[in-house]
Amino acid sequence: MPALVGPVQIVSVGGGVVTFGDTFYVSPKSASKTAAGSGGFNTGNFINTNTGFSATNAIDPDLADQNIVANA
Repeated sequence: MPALVGPVQIVSVGGGVVTFGDTFYVSPKSASKTAAGSGGFNTGNFINTNTGFSATNAIDPDLADQNIVANA
């Protein structure tokens, strides 16, 4: 049965799905890319990382890595 939804204001949605009315198929999509140097994602207590010289190439020559089109 179709649903009538009144005025709605959504300021922010982080990591969730918002649906109104009848929903047959929901396929949320997201893509991200992260670049970090050696020892960049270490977590814990008392980490000692000896890397000498570290350089991260953040140049990305291709135009699109993960295309997200429509909701199919």
